[in-house]
Amino acid sequence: MLLEIDGLNIAFPTRRGIVNAAKSVSLSVRAGEVLGLVGESGAGKSTIGNAIIDLLEAPGRVTAGSIRFMGEELRTMDADQMRDVRGKRIGMIFQDPQTSLNPLMTIGAQLVETIEKSTKLRGRGAYDHAVALLEQVGITEAVARLRAYPHQFSGGMRQRVVIALALAGDPDLIIADEPTTALDVSIQAQILDLIKSLCRERNLGVIIVTHDIGVIANIADRVAVMYNGEIVETGDVAQVLGAPKHVYTQSLIAAVPRADTKLDRFTSVDYIEGNTASFRRIDIQNHWLGKSQRHDHTGDAIEVSNLNLSFVLQKAMLKRNRRMLKAVSDVNFTVQKGETFGLVGESGSGKSTVARLIAGLYKPDSGQVHVFGKDINQNRKAPESRAARQALQMIFQDPYSSLNARMRVLDIVAEPIRFYRLTDSEQETRTIVGDLLEHVGLGAAAALKYPHEFSGGQRQRISIARALASRPRILICDEPTSALDVSVQATILNLLKDLQQELGLTMLFISHDLPVIRQMCDRVAIMRHGEICEVAEIDAFFEAPQHSYSKHLLDLMPDMNLLTAPTSKV
Repeated sequence: MLLEIDGLNIAFPTRRGIVNAAKSVSLSVRAGEVLGLVGESGAGKSTIGNAIIDLLEAPGRVTAGSIRFMGEELRTMDADQMRDVRGKRIGMIFQDPQTSLNPLMTIGAQLVETIEKSTKLRGRGAYDHAVALLEQVGITEAVARLRAYPHQFSGGMRQRVVIALALAGDPDLIIADEPTTALDVSIQAQILDLIKSLCRERNLGVIIVTHDIGVIANIADRVAVMYNGEIVETGDVAQVLGAPKHVYTQSLIAAVPRADTKLDRFTSVDYIEGNTASFRRIDIQNHWLGKSQRHDHTGDAIEVSNLNLSFVLQKAMLKRNRRMLKAVSDVNFTVQKGETFGLVGESGSGKSTVARLIAGLYKPDSGQVHVFGKDINQNRKAPESRAARQALQMIFQDPYSSLNARMRVLDIVAEPIRFYRLTDSEQETRTIVGDLLEHVGLGAAAALKYPHEFSGGQRQRISIARALASRPRILICDEPTSALDVSVQATILNLLKDLQQELGLTMLFISHDLPVIRQMCDRVAIMRHGEICEVAEIDAFFEAPQHSYSKHLLDLMPDMNLLTAPTSKV
């Protein structure tokens, strides 16, 4: 056995008492095997990985148990001995490649430095090995790429570099901590195939830590499910995902969006303690939010005509010497009132740029954007243009960076109300904010807190409340759940469905997650290199895509056949 963990306990002393991050955890990994460690945020997955290589953050400590690697007890090793194990014999692939790489050093310098510290190679030998590693992880023109800096690589390429760094010491075990988080479907497939092939070719043991059931279904041989610091179920991946025994595993799998059928609602992970947030229905005819229903909006909700936008990559006095990136090229589509229109594409396809053009955050080089028949870019100070922009609000991807950390939730949600002067008194504003927070399942007391006091899912609820505060008719949702756990994702998406049904909202839903698009949208547009490849009804797209690129995207979706089909449409 390559790695054996037996009865591991990890504790974090705090002012409020001891937090037990791992409770009697027992795991094993063989050479040539991929073990999936799955669970949601706070389950203790990453803590286990950090404990193996003795990188627990203070004041965390292992209080009991054994960690044996190739027959040696890691817990009894001193700092110098662990340095010989870490990197050389056990490699680590961290979650965020952007923060894992030094932005001030070239890729080559970082690789050569790691090779020289982890092996006996020096100078030209280390350099040649760095070139070979980049080629092995699928980076072309490796010699030229060694001179580049991390910011000159895409997210997927940076992750390949991090994998090369993890392989630099020729380890026997790799720990991959959320290696595909926030990567689009094609890059995710490439990274998973790379890890799987390296595992087989080098006879590596791999522990892949993730909250993504689709990743586990496609790469793991065995899986261990964690909840609240404990392993609640473990076994062969086909058995655990196909016929789960524990109620938490069953609930977790049921919450995974499916691409093979469309359900009315997402299944919630009811097993989670404290998951009591709920949607409170209101009398829309007599409620402040319902006043926008009485506005006489005619025509399509959104009409995009011949939209073009380029960004300057390299400035120059002469136009012919400038380097330009064509981000959006002759884009045309309409979104009908009351529908959810999906916009799908890989990173860099231009979908978020289109969203910002529609929201008025970017001004197009040419083309028009009409919101309920009004051109939002023509005479932006005119009352009709201002009203059109008020009718459209945006929910951003990252609930951590989209909220001002120095403002209380009260002021965050009240800002659109005050900007558009929708009430006559501050007391009425406070009442409306409290009601909005109740409406999205947070409670009025949340108004007095700051964003850092909330989880990611709760912050996204705050973002939704803020978007509703201007009484919009259209919501633009830009990857609103890409960084959230599957249970939190289900809750947020159900909330958006409820709001749309109750308020008659129109939604432009942007995502690279095709199963989520199937569940949320009525129609979908596929983007590639700034252009629209295909627009189709949602069922027609998934059953018979017309464009070759659309077929390619569908082929790259994780194979979820291992998962049990939901038994009811909740």
